[in-house]
Amino acid sequence: MASLQTSNMLSSSLKTVDAAIHVPKLPRIPLSLPKIPTSTKTNLIQEFNGAIHTVIPSQKDVTPSEIYDDLCHPGKLSKVTTQLYAILEAVADRIEMHKNIGEQRQNWNNLLLNSINMITLTAATMVGVATISDASAPILALKISSTLLFSAATGMSLIMSKLQPSQLAEEQRNATRLLKQLQTQIQTTLAFGNPTEEDVKSAMEKVLALDKAYPLPLLGGAMLPKFPTQFEPAVWWPKSLWWPKSRKLKTNKISNNDNNNNGWSEELEMEMREIIEVMKAKDMEDYDRLGNLVLKVNKAMAISGPLLSGLAAVGSAFVGHGSPWAAVLAVTSASLATSINAFEHGGQVGMVFEMYRNCGGFFKLLQETIESTLEERDYEKRENGDVFEMKVAMKLGRSVSQLRQLASKSASYELEGIAIDEFASKLF
Repeated sequence: MASLQTSNMLSSSLKTVDAAIHVPKLPRIPLSLPKIPTSTKTNLIQEFNGAIHTVIPSQKDVTPSEIYDDLCHPGKLSKVTTQLYAILEAVADRIEMHKNIGEQRQNWNNLLLNSINMITLTAATMVGVATISDASAPILALKISSTLLFSAATGMSLIMSKLQPSQLAEEQRNATRLLKQLQTQIQTTLAFGNPTEEDVKSAMEKVLALDKAYPLPLLGGAMLPKFPTQFEPAVWWPKSLWWPKSRKLKTNKISNNDNNNNGWSEELEMEMREIIEVMKAKDMEDYDRLGNLVLKVNKAMAISGPLLSGLAAVGSAFVGHGSPWAAVLAVTSASLATSINAFEHGGQVGMVFEMYRNCGGFFKLLQETIESTLEERDYEKRENGDVFEMKVAMKLGRSVSQLRQLASKSASYELEGIAIDEFASKLF
């Protein structure tokens, strides 16, 4: 009974308490946002350099889909723009071709050089073994083997000296770089918009001039002569020159020159003429001298390498006939031939010659560009003088102030009758 009473008391004492919190409802606040008009007829006032131009937007709304449709739909591109895009695709394909073939011809140079030297040294070793051998049968076998190896090395050396794979590889590297430069010029023309027929014609001429200057085939007389009579700079530009003319956007004309000479002055023209004189006296003359020197060295080694291999083949054929001079001739000639081949093709003398040709062509192009610009008497048809001066300075690896200092130094040295001691280019 006591336990029942205790449980009843506990249950009665524990009662749940319900609590309710009533939050008052907030009143609704009506918000009204102004609607954005679909078209505006307000006039936008733009002020630039004191000139005020009123621009009235079009009544028709232009949506992003229409913009993308105009840019991407091929049917809406002009004929000239389509032609430039086609030339751009051809240039990109040529870049890849020249790059791949250049790598292939560099591999030719490495593999042929290693093969010729290994064959020559192996044949020389056979001659030495045949000299100290007493049996007639081994001597005959070694003589025949060494003679065949020397003959093979002579033939391969003749082919390698004729083709100059290192020079071929350098030609393709130069072509790749110049084609990339042309690709950038065409892309810039397209970015400015409104290309003309003259742009298409100029791009085509530049592509064909590059094809002629750096041909891909080796047969059919297309290959460039590797041993000309004298050094001549490379020419990869057509008559219209390589340097692209400045393009002007079709905007309102705002004069930024006090003299209305498109940035040109008599002082700037004299500066450009002095730069030409410095290039002729120093840079072009130096590359002409070095180019002729490398050409003579390359000719001498291209003749002496196969000649020495041939003498080694003749000497190896007479080993064992009681004359020790045959073995001496064979081994000595083989050693000299290996050394000359290693210096000529391992040192890539042909590549150095092609590099000098390209540098000489660079200065010749810069000279013709400056001269053709100065010959144009209509200042409006010239490129802006300040921009042109900056481009010349950048081409020569100088700042504009350094270019002006060089021109003034050249003029003062000329008045004193002293030859200038500074090169125009600091780049190479």
